[in-house]
Amino acid sequence: MYLVTDDMPEVIAYNKERGRELPHIIDFKSEIYMRQERSGIVLGTYEKECKPWQPKQTPWDFGQELLPPDLDRIADHLEIGYRHFPALAKAGIKRVINGPFTFSPDGNPLVGPVQGLKNFWCACAVMAGFSQGGGVGLALSQWMVNGDPGFDVWAMDVSRFGEWATRSYTNEKVRENYARRFSIKFPNEELPGARPQQTTALYDTMISQGAVMGDSWGLETPLWFAPKGVEPKDIFSFHRSNDFAHVKAEVLGVRNGVGVTEIANFAKYRFTGHGAEAFLARLMTNKMPKVGRLVLTPMLNPNGKLIGDFTIANAGGDTFYMWGSSQAQKYHMRWFEQHVPNDGSVNIHRYDMGLVGLSIAGPKSRAVLQKLTDADVSNAAFKFMDHRAMDIGNVPALINRVTYTGDLGYEIWVAPDYQRRLYQEIMKAGKEEGIINFGMRALLCMRLEKNFPTWYRELRPIYGGFEAGMDRFIDLTKNDFIGREAAMEEKRTGGKLRRVSMIVEAGDADVLGDEPISHKGKVVGWVTSGGFAHFVNKSMAQGYVPKELADDLATGAFDIEIIGEQRKATIIVDPPFDPKGERMRS
Repeated sequence: MYLVTDDMPEVIAYNKERGRELPHIIDFKSEIYMRQERSGIVLGTYEKECKPWQPKQTPWDFGQELLPPDLDRIADHLEIGYRHFPALAKAGIKRVINGPFTFSPDGNPLVGPVQGLKNFWCACAVMAGFSQGGGVGLALSQWMVNGDPGFDVWAMDVSRFGEWATRSYTNEKVRENYARRFSIKFPNEELPGARPQQTTALYDTMISQGAVMGDSWGLETPLWFAPKGVEPKDIFSFHRSNDFAHVKAEVLGVRNGVGVTEIANFAKYRFTGHGAEAFLARLMTNKMPKVGRLVLTPMLNPNGKLIGDFTIANAGGDTFYMWGSSQAQKYHMRWFEQHVPNDGSVNIHRYDMGLVGLSIAGPKSRAVLQKLTDADVSNAAFKFMDHRAMDIGNVPALINRVTYTGDLGYEIWVAPDYQRRLYQEIMKAGKEEGIINFGMRALLCMRLEKNFPTWYRELRPIYGGFEAGMDRFIDLTKNDFIGREAAMEEKRTGGKLRRVSMIVEAGDADVLGDEPISHKGKVVGWVTSGGFAHFVNKSMAQGYVPKELADDLATGAFDIEIIGEQRKATIIVDPPFDPKGERMRS
């Protein structure tokens, strides 16, 4: 709902004096927005007690009709607005407009081809038609004609939601984000609407041990663990928050001993059939692994831009398992279905929550694993990047010798029925080794110490594989993968950007992402992610800068703006933790 005032002398005088219109205004306290409309003002608000107009389906005969005005619903906002802008209280109201918006669960449009349906396209939930319509139309038309929207549209791609985003879930989330339209979003803030939606068998166990949970693609995932006597709750701040000391303890517990974390929030796939290996080789930039081995590989679009990053295991018998980002699994399934051969030689199964897992990591993780199996898991028998099927604590499992911590460690994947038993056995076996729980924030902290990128922060369709520093995973001797020609050209020219890791001279606040990176007073790049790296005791950032500045380390220090302050930042080439990778290969 919004209103339009009569002509206001104050507006007319401003225009005459300044020679321009009034600037747009957002008042966070009253949660109203204003802009000039002829010689008056448009004033609108997003009320806290919003009302869903048609929670099931918009009537087919509804077009551009308006709803009856109901100013009582926004009266409290108007009262604050009139106090803040007294001239409005004297202005007459020319008209009141009350019409329905269309929203998705996160407030962004839903655009693109729908996974699982051939030639079925979506363009809805376009809340701001005039401002968003042009971009939506351009992206959709280019997508239909050229097979690609022409730029990175992940934030409005219909594939960003899974089956868990039901109609009633959407209704609850829409009311939440509508009511918070002008509320400040804090770092690490987890919104409560429509939660918990998905949980694993360990949800209650984790809660009982002090887990602070986060929403990861509809799934409740442990973020950090509050020790006894500490309230398991985030206190939101743009500075380091109340989780800081506890995440540090988790990181040190893993690096100095062993920790266990839930990894159900990965995407999991199985590819079978006599054409599976050739199919994956066509999509991926790296060679496929030998039987019993893993490989890390990006996936490119025809323009050589990054559209995926995966771990692939060759289980033998024309069977391959693959792990990636859970948030992108519908996005990736759509791509797989577009390229899968029609001869039945390849079958694709997306597990979603049909396969869950736990990861153990740290220098004592092998000792814990050995107690859980009679198989030989010594370094000679079970090497880094090996893949096995074995029983762990009486549970049938798939094991990968790899972890995102960059330390010695293992991923253990099981059917959901076995996850509780697996966790109990791991904790029992790890008791003598001092095993601890660790959450997603500690995991992401440890990946920073290894300069590891992450999907949709450092790896996005606006970056090329060589720009992102993924060189060793792109095998140009293969002559069959999608995007190879563009990748060869990027390698020849070097591209325009470089992903860099930086040590930041931060105060009591670390980077979050999207902060500007400056060099000699000029903004030259941007931060993609970062935080505090607890084991190396450094504030770190990853981001992109022009290749010329990244390649010439003699260019000196950079600056990153954090909460309005310029903080010195220095590029590092080698990861500060285990730069030679000896720990994870030991």
